Amino acid sequence: MLVRFDSSETGEILMFADAAKDLLQAIGKETTARGAFTQAEMAGAAELLRQAVKRAEGPPPEDVEDANGKKVPVVVFGQRAWPLIDMLERTARGGAKANIVWEAASDF
Repeated sequence: MLVRFDSSETGEILMFADAAKDLLQAIGKETTARGAFTQAEMAGAAELLRQAVKRAEGPPPEDVEDANGKKVPVVVFGQRAWPLIDMLERTARGGAKANIVWEAASDF
């Protein structure tokens, strides 16, 4: 399942629900089918994600093999977090009516 994040100030971000769940839980948001960040929440949420990225840092993971024996790079938490951090920070500078909403087919 995909989750679509849409900002009043930037473009949209699409990500798989498991990645979106990890990011939203790191900042204390529920993983409901629809949700929002108010302008007042955005800067704090971006900082919480930055802190979560620092906690998750470690040695780079080894590539894994897929079913065909091909090496596939592992995508780590920080790589998934940066687009949302950027969206949160840029939208936070957008003024009092700036907002970010997300939508998925169901709760995740």
